Amino acid sequence: MSAAGDRIHQAVVAVGAVVAVMGAAWGSGAFGGTNIADAAGGALAADATLLAPDSPAFAIWSVIYVGLVLFAIVQALPSRAADPRMRAVSWWVLVSMVLNAVWIGVVQAGWLWVSVLVLAALVAVLGVIAARLVATPASNVLDRAVTEVTVGLYLGWSAVATVANVTAAGRDAVKADAGDGTVWAVVVLALVAALAAIMSIALKWRPTLAVSTGLAMAWGLAWIAVGRGSGEPHDIAVMWAAGLAATVAFAAPFAALDFRSDRRLESVDLRTDGD
Repeated sequence: MSAAGDRIHQAVVAVGAVVAVMGAAWGSGAFGGTNIADAAGGALAADATLLAPDSPAFAIWSVIYVGLVLFAIVQALPSRAADPRMRAVSWWVLVSMVLNAVWIGVVQAGWLWVSVLVLAALVAVLGVIAARLVATPASNVLDRAVTEVTVGLYLGWSAVATVANVTAAGRDAVKADAGDGTVWAVVVLALVAALAAIMSIALKWRPTLAVSTGLAMAWGLAWIAVGRGSGEPHDIAVMWAAGLAATVAFAAPFAALDFRSDRRLESVDLRTDGD
C-alpha cells in the first residue's frame, strides 16, 4: 500500500470508528430513546431469561467503547501508517463496530433472530481479529493495549452476549416463561466454560489478549450468577453453573500461559544457568 493509501485508510477507519461508536451509543439509549433492555418487548432485559446477565454487567460496554475510540486514535497516528499490526486489523475492527451498531438497530426493530445472526457475525469477525493479533506482534506497549485489551474485552463479552441473545430469541419464539429451561441453561454454561478454555489455549501466545478475553467472559458469567442468585428468575442451579463457568473463564488464560512450551524452556534454561 502506498503512503497516500495508508493515510486514507487511517482516516476512514478513524472517522468510521467515531461514527459507529456514536451510533451504537445513541441506538442503545445513551442520548435518549429506547434502552436495549426495553427494546424488543424486554426480551434482552436482565430478568428475561435464565442466561441474561444482571444489569450492572453492561457497564463493560463503556470500557469497550473507550478502547475502540483509543484504537481509532492510535491507528491514525502518522507513525502507525505502515505498521503491520494496524494494517492487519484496523479494517476488521471497523467492520466489528459497524456490526455492533447494526445489532443495536435490529434489536430496536424487534428482529431478535436477525440480531442473533448479526451477533454471530460480530463474534466471527472478532475471532479473525484475534487470530491476526496472535500472528502479528505489537511494536510497543501502547499498541498492545489498544489492540489486545480492547479486542479481548470485546470478544469475551460478545461471546457471552451471544448465548444470552440466542436464549432470548428462543424464549420469545416459543413464548416460554423466563424461568424455564434449567437443564438447558446449565448445559449451555458448561459449553461456554469449555469455549473459554479453548480460546485461552488458542490465544496463549498473546497473554494480554488471552487474559482480557477471559476476564470479559468471567465478568459476563459472574453477573449471570448474581442475577440468578439474587434476582428474577431465581435459579440456584444456574447460579452455581454460571459461577463455576466464570471461575473457569478467569483461570483458564493463566493456566494456558503456565503450560506454554516456551515458558517451560525458559525455566529449564534458568535452572541450567544456575548450576
